[in-house]
Amino acid sequence: MTKNTADIENLRIAAVDIGGTCIKSGLWEGGSLTDIRERDTDARLGASHVMDTVMEILAGYRDFQAVGISTAGQVNTEKGMIRYANDNIPGYTGTKVRELIENNFHVPAAVLNDVNSAALGEACYGAGKGYDDFLCLTYGTGVGGAIVIGGQVYVGCGFSAGEFGGIVTHPEDRDPARDMFSGCYERYASTTALVRLVQARFPELGNGREIFARLEQPEVRELVNQWIREITYGLVSLAHIFNPPLIILGGGVMGQSYVIREVRRMLGEQLIPSFRDVAVQPAALGNQAGMLGAAETAYREYRKRNI
Repeated sequence: MTKNTADIENLRIAAVDIGGTCIKSGLWEGGSLTDIRERDTDARLGASHVMDTVMEILAGYRDFQAVGISTAGQVNTEKGMIRYANDNIPGYTGTKVRELIENNFHVPAAVLNDVNSAALGEACYGAGKGYDDFLCLTYGTGVGGAIVIGGQVYVGCGFSAGEFGGIVTHPEDRDPARDMFSGCYERYASTTALVRLVQARFPELGNGREIFARLEQPEVRELVNQWIREITYGLVSLAHIFNPPLIILGGGVMGQSYVIREVRRMLGEQLIPSFRDVAVQPAALGNQAGMLGAAETAYREYRKRNI
């Protein structure tokens, strides 16, 4: 049955962002999120528990016509299932997320990897608004990435494009038999890498917040600058490969204005002059980006099925 435009524009979409630590949810209507909630994932209890929690969360919302899911792991977006996930959520690989939701709630559901979902959220509502093409990277435990081309997330032939953390930046340390990410970007540019680097000298500094509180200390600042140089090594390659108009940097540590300012400066020094027009911006949506991207994906799925 075809829905008219008014029906489409008045859609209410339940959006859920499944992370390894917590599950965030909200109700999307007209481009905004309301009734935002948060639950512990308890990921160690496995995929079945996580999906049961998602079902409970969705049951707590009323009168929605579609569901958007942002989730950790590699996602087959055509089937709405988890193609691969590590042991952070035991048994998650192969989970048919869309099928489970549609069978329970009888509304269209769309499922997208969390970084891709955040990038789509930024494209529609945040730092990427007004850009058809850009790259998005997130820095946390590892380094995640997404490629937006023509307003769409490019997922590649295996639904896993944008694994920027796997760029080899230190081939002298490369030993994939020991560690598949040895010598790779995320081992040096992630927030985890920053904390490890600083703690080798200042063991009392256990997280990014504590490190940046000591930024005026010259020895700490030099270590932070060393880490920022590692960030730019990956960005130099990406800028020269994609020649994007915009690179968005996300993750809590990118809320530090010093980091963004120094990335811009160091990157400009290392790019071929004709590539220096690339803008570097911090992500704008914080922890709502994944939910907004999931809602946008569900909105598009609903339109595809009903128009």
